[in-house]
Amino acid sequence: MNSESPWAESAQQFQQIFGQSWSQALQSFQKMDLGAQMPTPPALQLSQPKLQALQQQYLKEAQELWAQGLQGTPEVKDKRFAGEGWASNPVAAFSAAAYLLNARTLMGLADAVEADEKTKARIRFGVEQWMAAMAPSNFLAFNAEAQKKAIETKGESIAKGMQNLLHDITQGHVSMTDESLFEVGRNVATTEGAVVYENELFQLLEYKPLTAKVYERPFLLVPPCINKFYILDLQPENSLIRYAIEQGHRTFVVSWRNPDDSLAHKTWDDYVEDGAMAAIDVVQNITGAEQINALGFCVGGTILSNALAVLAARGDEPVASATFLTTLIDFSDTGILDVFIDEAFVKFREMQMGNGGLMKGQDLASTFSFLRPNDLVWNYVVGNYLKGETPPPFDLLYWNSDSTNLPGPFYAWYLRNFYLENSLIKPGKLTVCGEKMDLGQVDLPVYIYGSREDHIVPATAAYASTQVLPGKKRFVMGASGHIAGVINPPAKGKRSHWIRADGKFPATLDQWLEGATEHPGSWWTDWSNWLKGHAGKQIAAPKGYGKGTKFKALEPAPGSYVKQKS
Repeated sequence: MNSESPWAESAQQFQQIFGQSWSQALQSFQKMDLGAQMPTPPALQLSQPKLQALQQQYLKEAQELWAQGLQGTPEVKDKRFAGEGWASNPVAAFSAAAYLLNARTLMGLADAVEADEKTKARIRFGVEQWMAAMAPSNFLAFNAEAQKKAIETKGESIAKGMQNLLHDITQGHVSMTDESLFEVGRNVATTEGAVVYENELFQLLEYKPLTAKVYERPFLLVPPCINKFYILDLQPENSLIRYAIEQGHRTFVVSWRNPDDSLAHKTWDDYVEDGAMAAIDVVQNITGAEQINALGFCVGGTILSNALAVLAARGDEPVASATFLTTLIDFSDTGILDVFIDEAFVKFREMQMGNGGLMKGQDLASTFSFLRPNDLVWNYVVGNYLKGETPPPFDLLYWNSDSTNLPGPFYAWYLRNFYLENSLIKPGKLTVCGEKMDLGQVDLPVYIYGSREDHIVPATAAYASTQVLPGKKRFVMGASGHIAGVINPPAKGKRSHWIRADGKFPATLDQWLEGATEHPGSWWTDWSNWLKGHAGKQIAAPKGYGKGTKFKALEPAPGSYVKQKS
C-alpha cells in the first residue's frame, strides 16, 4: 500500500469538509443569533463584491493548505498551537490550520455585512466569541499538546485537570493564578497606613509619610468601585500609592465596601455624596487644608467628576486639581462594551435591579474577561483542565479575580444616563445630588491620562474629556492597556508615553497625536512634576494618623472593607 494513501484519503475528506464549510458559513450568518442580551438582527445582507473576493480567497488558501498537508506539516502561526505537540503531529497541525482559515473567513463574512456600525460590531463580537470557543486547542480530543502531556505523565495531568476543574467549580470562577499564595494586607496592599474614617460605603485610608516634609495640600485617590483599590498598591515596587507618598504627598485613599444585600438599594447619588464628596470633606477636616488634590481612576474618575460638578453647583471649590486616569466622562466612544448597550438591554437591567438588588461581581468579571477570550478565558481552560497545570503566581491576576458587587440601582442608573444616553456632557440634562450637572463649571487644572490599547476606556474616549472640561489641561497617552498602561513605575523603564508640548487640544486624538512626541518610559514622572505644581508649599509631616478623637486610627491599612468577598 502507498504510504501516502492514508494521508491522501484524509486530505480528500478535508477537501469535502472545506467544500461544505463555505455554504454552512453563509447559512450560519443568515440565522445568526448573538445571544439573549443582543437582539437578533434582521436577515443579513452581504456585500456581493466582498463575498465573491472572500470566496475566491478561501478556496485559494484551502487548496494551498491541502498541498502543504500532502507535503508535510502545515505551518501554523498562532500561540495557541505553538507547542511541539502540534508541530510534530501533521493531522493536529492541519486541523489547527483549517480552523484558522475558517476563523479568518468568518471574520471576513462579518466585515462583509451591510449594516450599521453597531450591528456590524455585534456580529464581529459574536463571531469572535464563537471562534475562540471552537478552537481545537480547547478540546482534549484535538489538543496535541495536552495529549502529549497525558502520555508523558501516564494520565496524571488529566487527573490533576479534573481536580482543578472541581476546585474552580467550587470557587465559582476560572483560576488565573494560584490564589492561595496571596493575602490582602500580607503580600499585596502592604503600604503602611491606617483607616481614619468609615461609613457604610467606604473606609478612608491615610498612609504613613515616607518623607520628613509633605506638601500642604493632601492627595486623595478615588479608585473604581467596580474593583478593589489595591490595584494601585499591589507591590511596593509598582504601587502608585507608595510612589505618591515617596514624592512627599500626604496620601489618602477611598477603599469601597464590597456591597451585600444591606447596600442593594444604594444609588449613584449615594456614591457621589456619601462617597467621593464625603471623602473630600474628611480629608479637609483631618488636614485643615482649604483645598486638596484628587485623583480618579476609571469609574472612580467618573464619580469624582460628578462630585466636582455638584460642588461647583453649590459654590464650593475644595479641590485644587484633579487627575483622571482612563476615565469616561464623554461616553460617545465606549469601545467594545458598546455592543452590549441598547434601550432593550438597559430596560431589562432597570426592571431586574433598578429598584434594588445586586449586580454580582463575578458576572461583571466574566463579562470583562470575555472581551479578551483567548487570553483571559480559554488560555486558562486549556492550562488548568486539559494540561493539569497550576497557573503561576501573579498579583495582578489575583486582584483581577477578587471581584466586587455593585448595587443594582447604581448600576442601572449608570448604564442609562452615561453609557446609553451620554447625558453627563449635556449641561443641565442630569440631576445628581439635587444639582443640575454642568461640567463647564468644573474649572480647575486637570491631568488626563489614556492608554493606547485600552479596551475598556479607549484612548479616544479618555482624550474626549479635554473637549468637555474647561480648565487648564494636560493630556498624556501611555502605551499598553487599561491596567498595564496605568501601573507602569519609572524604575522598570518599560513602555513609553506621548506628550504634546504646545498645549493644544484639537478635536480628535489623531489630530493631537500629529503634534505629540513619544517619550520612553513611564508617564508617572511627568504626572508627579505636574502634581507638585499644584501641591503648595512643604510642611512638617504629621506624626500620627487622623485628627483627635473624631478621626482616629480605627485599624491598620488596608482595612477590613477590602477583604470582603463577593
